[in-house]
Amino acid sequence: MARLTINGISKSFGATFAVREISLDVEDGELVCLLGPSGSGKSTLLRMIGGFEAPTAGNILIDARDVTSLPPEKRPTGMVFQSHALWTHMDVFNNIAFGLKLRRLPKREIRERVEQALALVGLADYGQRMTSQLSGGQQQRVALARSLVLEPKILLLDEPFASLDQHLRERLREEVRDIQQRLGITTLFVTHGQDEALALADRIVVMRDGGMEQIASPDRIYREPETEFVAGFIGSMNFVRTTIRDGFSQHQAFALPVPVCDGEVVLAVRPEALSLVAAKGTGTGIVHRSIDFGTHKIVDVDLTDGTRVKVMAPSNSGWTKGAAVEPVAAAFRAFRDNRLVYETSAVSATHNDRMFGHA
Repeated sequence: MARLTINGISKSFGATFAVREISLDVEDGELVCLLGPSGSGKSTLLRMIGGFEAPTAGNILIDARDVTSLPPEKRPTGMVFQSHALWTHMDVFNNIAFGLKLRRLPKREIRERVEQALALVGLADYGQRMTSQLSGGQQQRVALARSLVLEPKILLLDEPFASLDQHLRERLREEVRDIQQRLGITTLFVTHGQDEALALADRIVVMRDGGMEQIASPDRIYREPETEFVAGFIGSMNFVRTTIRDGFSQHQAFALPVPVCDGEVVLAVRPEALSLVAAKGTGTGIVHRSIDFGTHKIVDVDLTDGTRVKVMAPSNSGWTKGAAVEPVAAAFRAFRDNRLVYETSAVSATHNDRMFGHA
C-alpha cells in the first residue's frame, strides 16, 4: 500500500501540451479513475506515473520518494495495458512468472506466488495453457495477475477492458474492484467510459485537453458538476440555451428564476429532474417517442425552439407520440462560459442510487 503524489506534472510535444500542470494526491488504498475523451491526456499521465513517458515538468512521489527519473522497472508500480501484451510463446504460468525470474527469486517462491496470483484472478487451473487458448477476458486476467504477482505499491490500469464486450467488461470491473479492495492496493484506472468510472472509483478525475476539469467522488461528479463539460460528459444531461433578463430565464419552456447577471446561459437538467404535464393548449413541447426500459421510461420531447430533451417518466406512464406537453424542472444548474453560475437543490436520488448500485 502506498500514497501517490503528483506535483505540477506537464508533458509537451513541441508547442503542444498533452498534459498541463496536473497536481493530484492519491491516498493509500484509494482507487482513482482518470476519465475523459480521447486526447484528454489521461493515458499520457498514467504512462508518466509508470515511467513509460518522461514529464516535461513537475515530479512524481510514491510514499514521499521522488521516482520521476526512475525507469519503469525501478518503480514500485505495476501496469496493465489495453492490449494485454502477453508473450504468445509462453504458457500462462511463465507469463506471470517472468518478472519474478528477472528478480532471481527461488523457484519455490516463484511457484507459490504465481499460484496465488492465478487463484486471485480466478484462473487457478490455467497455468499450463498457452495464452492463445484463452478468451479475451482470461487474457486480461493473466495480464492483471502478471502485475499483481510483483506486489506493486501502485497499480496502473490503462483502459484494460476497452476491447471486451459490454457484459464481460461489467463482470471484470466488478472482479477488479473486489481484488483491489481485498489487497488494499492504491490504484489508478484510465477509462473513457463514464459507467466504468462511476462503478469503480472512490474519486474521479475528469480530464479535458490535458487539464483537470473536476475531482470528486462519483456521486458528487454526477450530482454537482462544476463545469458544463463535466455535466455533459457524466450521465445523460439536457442542455437548454436561454437568455437571462431581470433574474428570469426567457425560454418559453423553462421560464425559471435564475438570479444571475443578465445574458446568455445554458441550463442543465437531468432527465430524472424533469417531469411532464399535459398541455392545455399547444404546449411548449411535443412527445417525439417513449422508450420503455422496464423500471422507467425515457420520453423524448421536442421543444418549440428545436431543442430535444429527455424526461425520465414512471414505467406506467402513457405518453404517446405527438402529445402536447409542458416540461417541469425540479432542479437545474446554469452555466456560463463553461463555469457554474447558479444551482438549485439536488435532484431526487432515486435514479442516481440505481446508477451507483446503492440500495
